[in-house]
Amino acid sequence: MKIKFLFTTAFVICIAYFALSGTPVKGTITDTDDISIVSATVLIKGTQNYAVTDLKGRFQLETEMNFPIFLQIRSVGMIPREVKIAAPTDEPVKIVLLSDNTVEEIIVTARRRAESLAEIPVPISVILGTQADNAHAFNVNRVKELIPSVQLYSSNPRNTTLNIRGLGSTFGLTNDGIDPGVGFYVDGVYYARPAATTLDFIDVERIEVLRGPQGTLYGKNTTAGAFNITTRKPEFTPTGKFEVSYGNYGFIQAKASLSGPLGKSVAARLSFSGTQRDGTIYNVARQEHVNDLNNLGVRGQLLIKPSSVTEITFAADVTRQRPNGYAMVFAGVAPTLRPEYRQFEQIIADLKYELPSRNPFDRLIDHDTPWRSKQDFGGASVNVNIETTDGMLTSTSAWRYWNWGPSNDRDFTGLQALTLSQAPSKHQQWSQEIRYAGDFSRKLSGVAGVFAIYQKLAPDGTHTQESGKDQWRFSQNSESALWQTPGLLEGYGLKTYPNLETFSGALFSQIDWAITRKIHLLPGLRINFDHKKIDFRRETYGGLQTDDPELIALKNSVYNEQAFNANINKTNISGQLTVNFKANKKLNTFATVATNFKPVGLNLGGLPRQNGEAMTDLAVIKPEKVIHYEAGLKSSPFASSFLNFTVFSTSIKDYQTQVQAADLSVNRGYLANAEKVRVAGAELDSKFRINSLISINAAAAYTDGKYVSFKNAPPPLEETGGPSFKDVSGQELPGISKWAFSGGIDFSKKGTFFSRDGNYFMGTELFYRSKFSSSSSPSKYLVINSYSLINAQAGFRDFHGLTVYIWVRNLANTNYFEQLLPAGGNAGHYAAVLGDPLTVGLTLRKSFKLE
Repeated sequence: MKIKFLFTTAFVICIAYFALSGTPVKGTITDTDDISIVSATVLIKGTQNYAVTDLKGRFQLETEMNFPIFLQIRSVGMIPREVKIAAPTDEPVKIVLLSDNTVEEIIVTARRRAESLAEIPVPISVILGTQADNAHAFNVNRVKELIPSVQLYSSNPRNTTLNIRGLGSTFGLTNDGIDPGVGFYVDGVYYARPAATTLDFIDVERIEVLRGPQGTLYGKNTTAGAFNITTRKPEFTPTGKFEVSYGNYGFIQAKASLSGPLGKSVAARLSFSGTQRDGTIYNVARQEHVNDLNNLGVRGQLLIKPSSVTEITFAADVTRQRPNGYAMVFAGVAPTLRPEYRQFEQIIADLKYELPSRNPFDRLIDHDTPWRSKQDFGGASVNVNIETTDGMLTSTSAWRYWNWGPSNDRDFTGLQALTLSQAPSKHQQWSQEIRYAGDFSRKLSGVAGVFAIYQKLAPDGTHTQESGKDQWRFSQNSESALWQTPGLLEGYGLKTYPNLETFSGALFSQIDWAITRKIHLLPGLRINFDHKKIDFRRETYGGLQTDDPELIALKNSVYNEQAFNANINKTNISGQLTVNFKANKKLNTFATVATNFKPVGLNLGGLPRQNGEAMTDLAVIKPEKVIHYEAGLKSSPFASSFLNFTVFSTSIKDYQTQVQAADLSVNRGYLANAEKVRVAGAELDSKFRINSLISINAAAAYTDGKYVSFKNAPPPLEETGGPSFKDVSGQELPGISKWAFSGGIDFSKKGTFFSRDGNYFMGTELFYRSKFSSSSSPSKYLVINSYSLINAQAGFRDFHGLTVYIWVRNLANTNYFEQLLPAGGNAGHYAAVLGDPLTVGLTLRKSFKLE
């Protein structure tokens, strides 16, 4: 019933426009040597209707506009042209572009309409699908190396954090009770689960990363920014692309995409991606490699064009991941303030246990509990675009699901301490967005819309945490001989039933008022309603069955039963104001002030205890209140360059953070509010085309994140055993490097390879980030040192769609950590998420387009 409701709007609009038809405009784009220009952009002036040329330089557009019309043609390294089409014609037009060493003008839809990247007063980075393909960046974790303002941390798909400028979601382990601060969109559909960022890309055309709050542009509120991913659309000319890659560690990746017409006004596209790789860590106890890759994804689209002004796209996708991972390796020990008998080294000595290695980069573990990350992710959507005289009316209806089946060894050793730590979950979401983007009058344009999303998250059975025969020694908090009672904690655990339902509805708008030709004022407003309902229940089970009150007290000191519920409704109004001064064609400046918010949080991982009692005041976490300031410029100092610069400052009151405690019953951490944090910095983004052969790009980010006030933070790992809380005001936020840089150089030259004409190409990318804290309360042990990564590729691309190239990632084989996390119970040892070692491979790609 809910799915029918969500899709009703799409079908009603579809029927209303089914009878209309348009006039095709088609042609070819070549250079002065009559060589086809691939990926040139052809835009009908004054509209959002554009096409991209294929491998033979061909394009086709349909329009109902009165003739004459004007085509604007742009391509990297060529002088842009504007061509008048006086009247409809069945003959293809041939357009010749002259060479020019200019950088490519990129068309984006970040503000929900087609615009030049240089024209919009928003800090935004764009990665084209071809760029990501050639860099072998097939997921967000790899794309982050191309955009220094982006951070992604993942100890498994569920526990994934996607941040922009250090803000967005909690660092470390995820709590399902809060909303992400970075919106993740694919073809206009909001993906609510952070696990979506671990999926392999499927047939991506463009990735747009917007920095800063975007609540007045997008349906779901976003306090830190948005990932806006656009996939390749169905085409009415038969096209296809096949790709296969081979590499070390048994790496095999296959991609395929086919598109073509099913009728005069119907086209389809089917895309596939599959990735396999052997593990990079060896489990000496189970005698197997772990942390492999085992991903399959399929995406299908059906495009119906009942008229030149109406497009209806049905899409469905399914992704299945079955890796033997994500294992973490022992990385070190922090001496705590507990008595000597409670130190990690003494504990493992008493249990006569030795680690397989104390060097994490030996990549050895001996974990007795298997690491498993079963993930199924998918959904369906209907997207209707109706082009009006002055803009575009869009309806996006979607349903998505996420099924999660994990197994983890959270003591990070071969001991049977935490034998089970798993939170199998099922999530579903239904969303509907209707918006208009375009002109309201001669001087007013913008976007206005309504958005609604309903989500339901429940355990798939139960969330389970269970102790083994060795847990007594880790939990022992006195020298009483009762702790050594046989079977006291063996099989003793928790079964948790967290059920969450949420609804969010919003009205949003952003207006672009052209006060003069050069000065624009952009006010934005958002009215948001959030409803959250939780029913949380936790029960103990197992262990020694006894009536001895002293033994029962020992068991209760490890785990306890909890139950609470909440039913919350909140309405919030936020907005922004941007002043945009377009000095000339080469300089565009802007300044923005914005307010924003993140809804209330709910502690779905359980509550910590104080004096043996659950801290029920932490069941509901206050909403975040954001004040954001930003100023920037977009410039083109030379015809062959762009140089963009932004400064920003974001203050957040009641910042939602995930903190770690010594209480084993919340071994995944819990949510808390820091009174206030501030993140400020500067960003530089540039590209220079030296000549027709060489181009250079560079991006840098300086980010300073601090707790302005956090007086009741839990102590860092090394201060476990001291006071229960610590004032960390003035100290750094986790996950933020002060400095981050990415840059690269690309070389391309025409040539012949085995009698095939085409282009030789090669490129290299450098990514650097300075050290950062890996703990919500800064610890001198949980610090990740600075590191640099070098990636490179070289190959040949012919003029008929065949590409062959070799690629290398982490060329210097740098050893580095992506995360450090303490083991449950804070005994002192901690583990690491390791970055990938050097990988090298070969890719073969064939694209075609039939006459």
